[in-house]
Amino acid sequence: MRTEDLLAAIATGLWRWDSVSGAVTYDAEAARLVGLPAEAVTLPEAAARACFHPADWLEVKAIVQLAVAEGTLAEARLRIVDEKGTVLRTVRTRSRPIARGGSDDGYYLLGTLQEVPDPLPGTSAGGPPITGDWRRNREAFLLDAGRALAEAMSTAEVLRVAAGLSMPGFSPDGLAVFGVEGERISVIGHHGPRAGTDRPLHDIALGTDHPAAEVVRTGRAVYLPTPEEYRGRFPAAWSPGRPRKRRSWAFLPLIVAGRTIGAWMAGFAHPVSFSPDERSVLTTIARMLAQALSRTALQETERELADGLQRSMLPASKPDIPGLTVAARYVPTGGGLQVGGDWYDVIGLPSGRTALVIGDVQGHDVRAAGIMGQLRIAVRAYASEGHHPDAVLSRASRFLAGLAGPEGPDGRSDPRFATCLYMEVDPVAGTLDIARAGHPDPAVRLADGTMMLRPTAGGLPLGIDPDTDYPTTRVVLEPGETLLMCTDGLIETGGHDLETGWHRIRKVFERPVVQATGPGGLDSDDLEVLADSLVQAVHGPPSHHTTGPLADRREDDIALLLIRREAEVCLVGPGSAPVRRTAVTVAQAEPERIAGARQQLRDMLHDWADPDQVESAVLMLSEMVTNVLVHTDGDALLVAEVSGRHGSRRLRLDVADGSDELPHRRRPGELASSGRGLLLMELLADNWGVDPRGDGKCIWYELYEAGPEDSA
Repeated sequence: MRTEDLLAAIATGLWRWDSVSGAVTYDAEAARLVGLPAEAVTLPEAAARACFHPADWLEVKAIVQLAVAEGTLAEARLRIVDEKGTVLRTVRTRSRPIARGGSDDGYYLLGTLQEVPDPLPGTSAGGPPITGDWRRNREAFLLDAGRALAEAMSTAEVLRVAAGLSMPGFSPDGLAVFGVEGERISVIGHHGPRAGTDRPLHDIALGTDHPAAEVVRTGRAVYLPTPEEYRGRFPAAWSPGRPRKRRSWAFLPLIVAGRTIGAWMAGFAHPVSFSPDERSVLTTIARMLAQALSRTALQETERELADGLQRSMLPASKPDIPGLTVAARYVPTGGGLQVGGDWYDVIGLPSGRTALVIGDVQGHDVRAAGIMGQLRIAVRAYASEGHHPDAVLSRASRFLAGLAGPEGPDGRSDPRFATCLYMEVDPVAGTLDIARAGHPDPAVRLADGTMMLRPTAGGLPLGIDPDTDYPTTRVVLEPGETLLMCTDGLIETGGHDLETGWHRIRKVFERPVVQATGPGGLDSDDLEVLADSLVQAVHGPPSHHTTGPLADRREDDIALLLIRREAEVCLVGPGSAPVRRTAVTVAQAEPERIAGARQQLRDMLHDWADPDQVESAVLMLSEMVTNVLVHTDGDALLVAEVSGRHGSRRLRLDVADGSDELPHRRRPGELASSGRGLLLMELLADNWGVDPRGDGKCIWYELYEAGPEDSA
């Protein structure tokens, strides 16, 4: 007897669906069951769909897609309707997908149709009904799970998210993720009760008779609804002596781009029948989990590569400079390869001194990191030869200008420039010889915690003009003072400019000083804390619970160096404040530096009681320095010092020059443009004078702090 005749005798029809063309073919019995004339027929998909209830057709489409993904049998119940929508009968279909010959993107679906009796009222045929609320809950769950897995930034986070998934109606009480390493499978993450339960094996061979191994070998899911089925299918993996609290298991492959990278196990403490809807949820989660694990593994590999590259370009150990404490930080930007063009370096010089370098190459890509490595080596080589700071930067600029960038599609090269701050430190004298190439000026925190910018002479960024000169500025770092060198990522992140960025840094940099090693001194641990605080002002604390105010605007890398000169003796008694002191040199060829000197004096007097006295101090400074530049041939050396307790402090400002000619009082007429300097000193200063010196003279004045009412 033919197969068709046997199936017709038991009222079972055959049908076939072509996924490419959409054609549906019925034999005579199948055509009769779907309400068509009892003869073989081939219909387009739209005509075949009209024979079924719309809700059932959508459900069977999802079941078929699941069967195609798992390579399993698809089974569903369908209601047959006439042209008016009246239900004629209910049929059951069983079908299996078969790949099309010579085609990788299509399949045939071969199945049977058989009429089944309608269920009695109050009963359920084929398990619990799937309600609209359950479907909506499932869709909401999948959306939330997809978003959480997409936001996970590491493998540990992905596993933590997977462990916290609460599936609608059948939440597992245990999860395990298996990874493949060669011919072995190991558990890379596990969640659930451990004591007295069936924990998965932590290292098994790929050929072992174990559900996870079979899933990896075949790429198909394994569902074990009962312990008896588990024991019957995988007796080697079933341990009779181990107490088990779970009643059902699902093992699903983790597939990315057609490659199985592992398996996912979900264990249930209650029996689960693994209906098509439940399998569909598990399969969707497995796909999202595989994509998330693959993405985070790639990101972790890139991050490890970037961290190794960046570490190889930074000093290998914490620098040890006698008399100085140094703290350094490098934080890459929030995106990309976590590597960029910022760097810092500490170089021992032939003279016994130490050079500190900080720089920033244009760009945040791999090319910027490569140029940074070459430039760092070049600067270290020039410094090790014993060149002065200005010569080191001049040679580095010519070196960078000679690096031709790769040609782009338009045939033009990609040259880069770099900013740099080079500092030669004499820890005994506390002098810092600074050369600057387009880099932000350093900032100094005085012994009492006041922050002041140290304006320094500078030239163009490296690589723009090979013949640029880089003048040197000498700064004295007093005992107990701390100097900050940083790249613009610390200052300008979050839309700040230089002014507002320094204002943000000031709030952190001027924190109360811990009296640990002397007046105004911090111990090395506190200097490390200060470095962390400066970074956290932009990036937030190192916790995933709290982010910084600019965590979503990390546009640039951050590099910073902090150096503090040790305080050798206690110069300040109990209850008093450390002395504020600053020194500035204004050369004959640089009269524009008078503006910087005025700003430094304002910074020193930022908490002075009487604003009018501050304006008077700035006015007298301008007069004194201008007189030196106009009436002598030398430079002006300005030293300002604030001493005493708050509310009764004294400001003393000295301006020295190399001329022996003493100033004398004149009586300028109403239209005279000069000659009023000494008159201003008499009117505005509490005390002033001129002291002759062996190599010139020094004119000075003093102001005593008083409130606005007292000065009036």
